[in-house]
Amino acid sequence: MKTFSRLIWVILLIFGSTYAQQEKGIVGRNNWLTNWTEFNPNQVDYGEATEILNGNITADTKLIKRNVYLLLGSVFVTNNATLTIEPGTVIIGDYESKASLTICRGSKIIADGLETDPIVFTSNRSVKKSGDWGGLIILGDAPTNKFGNGSVASYYTQLNSASYGNTNYGGENLNSNSGILRYVRIEYAGKRLKNVGYFNGLLLASVGNETIFENIMISYSAGNSFEVIGGEVNLNKAVSYKSSSDDFKFNYGVQCKISNSLAIRSPYVSSNKGARCLQVNSYDKREEVDLTKKGSSVIATNLTLVNDSDNLDSDINMGLVKEAVFVGENALLDMNKSVISGFNPAVIFENKIVVNQENLEKIKFSDMYFNNCNGNIFIENNSNNEDLENWYGNTAFFNVYSKGKNSETFIDFKNAKRPDFRLRINKIIATNDLSRE
Repeated sequence: MKTFSRLIWVILLIFGSTYAQQEKGIVGRNNWLTNWTEFNPNQVDYGEATEILNGNITADTKLIKRNVYLLLGSVFVTNNATLTIEPGTVIIGDYESKASLTICRGSKIIADGLETDPIVFTSNRSVKKSGDWGGLIILGDAPTNKFGNGSVASYYTQLNSASYGNTNYGGENLNSNSGILRYVRIEYAGKRLKNVGYFNGLLLASVGNETIFENIMISYSAGNSFEVIGGEVNLNKAVSYKSSSDDFKFNYGVQCKISNSLAIRSPYVSSNKGARCLQVNSYDKREEVDLTKKGSSVIATNLTLVNDSDNLDSDINMGLVKEAVFVGENALLDMNKSVISGFNPAVIFENKIVVNQENLEKIKFSDMYFNNCNGNIFIENNSNNEDLENWYGNTAFFNVYSKGKNSETFIDFKNAKRPDFRLRINKIIATNDLSRE
């Protein structure tokens, strides 16, 4: 009887351990990246453009799959119009005119692709590179923590005075609906603008919670892949692949839930200033926001954040690898059941954050899998992280630590066509012992 009881406990332990591992990082019974993603977009022939999109779209408009559209210059969807895009439609951003598509406040985009027929935004250059064209911008009327409303006018060159109103965002409607982005790919966006910076692959400013964002892949963006300013946003199955800037950046009072999402960084394409997978700020400058309003709050569940280095130690010594996560002053982050693999270190807090119980309860890491990082959680410019390690290393948080290679940690990391970044079950040796550092 005792032997049988021990056997039951062993089976339960193995089952519980396997289930817990499956829960961490991106999850799914099947590899949900299959069919709709593309990890070698430069090898895809999308055909020649047959239609041109330019100027303002002021009435409900539908883009159809049989056409290939050339996006020319700054295109605005205005006047409460809805732009509907059929599954499988290709929109090519023009390099010379710094093409971009902006969904203005009150208007909508319905880009509802299919797993087997995604909608694609890409570059019109024969040899495509990061920053070939602008990107996609969605402006809503949900609140931010800024004084007054905001504007993205600086992104547009040669903007006439009549168009400035199209660049505004902000309001009080958390429940606003700017449409649907589902099974959409955005490739080679993030055009650089003189004295301004970079477009983002996808910029969401004051977008409300009725808007749907699912299965969106942004590849080789020169600017941030996903940037979210204010509003209330839910992101599910979002993929950032080899961005030169941040993968997911949140700011100005955004309330966001991001789940089952992936960021793959490469130290060889990152900007010279370095970039992170996840950055959460409540502001850039304290004086530009109303501190009586909510700061940024991000709940991140089942994220996989991976640095793809051939030689991690060498890349760290050369200064090519930064932290995966950065948390700014007065920002809240609740990150759980997520994987951070191959960074220097895993997490950094802004140096304005005082290490005390009140602040640490606003920044949570639980059920995490920290793998092969050069240190775990630090305050910016401070190498002494004993207090943070003691806090987050407490067994109550169920965080585990490992030193496995990416090829050993993930199911099929090096598959060029159909990679699988879910955790490799039963081949991971995890521990909560911090003494390995």
